Amino acid sequence: MPVETHMRREILEIPSAVETLLTEGKNGMRAASKALAECDPAFLISVARGSSDHAATYFKYASELVAGIPVASVGPSIASIYEKRLNLTGSACIAISQSGKSPDIVRMAETARKQGTPTFAMTNHPESDLAKVSSHTLNLHAGTELSVAATKTFVTSAVSAIWLIAEWQRDDALLAAINKLPGVLEEAAMVDWSALGEKIGALQSIYCLGRGPALAISNEAALKFKETCQLHAESYSSAEVLHGPVSIVDRGFPVLALAASDAAEQALVDVADQIAAKGAVVFATSDKVKRASSLPVARSSHPLTDPISLIVSFYALVEQVATSRGINPDEPRHLRKVTETV
Repeated sequence: MPVETHMRREILEIPSAVETLLTEGKNGMRAASKALAECDPAFLISVARGSSDHAATYFKYASELVAGIPVASVGPSIASIYEKRLNLTGSACIAISQSGKSPDIVRMAETARKQGTPTFAMTNHPESDLAKVSSHTLNLHAGTELSVAATKTFVTSAVSAIWLIAEWQRDDALLAAINKLPGVLEEAAMVDWSALGEKIGALQSIYCLGRGPALAISNEAALKFKETCQLHAESYSSAEVLHGPVSIVDRGFPVLALAASDAAEQALVDVADQIAAKGAVVFATSDKVKRASSLPVARSSHPLTDPISLIVSFYALVEQVATSRGINPDEPRHLRKVTETV
């Protein structure tokens, strides 16, 4: 009988982790959103790496769509390696790190705060160095995560990101959708994407596609394919994939198109169908496709929370693909749970 992995258990814990976050993190989130409103930033910067940076990308799209406030991703090495000081006047800084320990993330957040920039840390360790150098700390409340492959902490980072924006902008419809997420994510964890898993088989490459907020989920999916399955995966915006990358697609090449139910869905579907017409095996999280295959989804009640549901269904799939390849997703080769870069 197959042994249940830590990753599988933690995927199933995501709905309760989000429920805990929404309950235990309420006061901290309201205080942070009030502080963000008071500073009234002209723009925001994000500081993160790996899965946390994908959560930051999701935050970027959500901020620009809901608040109309642009977000720029700043390379942490600007502060840690190059020791340069940026002009951050009029901004606020969002730093995301599940461990809160990476020296370069800490250094950039510390540099921003020393310049008088309000700095908001999203971390699963509120006692961490990142929390200590930040103006405000948002505890992810994900609990213990044993698998090297982050799942609970990514989802709670994404929920914290969208929640901060919803509270800041007082968006009642978005807040209502966020509060319904635990039930939606419970359903999402049970969605069957095995048809895609069977097509991947022993193949060595795959493309992941997204557009808008779902691009962040595509980025995370590609990382997890590499991390847990030793599968070469590349993530592209559906607006970019036809500008060169599609050249290496041949018959049977697998493609996963991650579409939220938003204004970008049809554009992504059109590209998915074009690639399927070239002989690729394309699966899309949309019922609008004509040539590609449609994957079942657990839709939320808001287009901006749909991507969070998609990544939970993806996590359930990728854990299955990893174990079917004889790989332990809890202990990917060459990787550690916490990566500290300077």
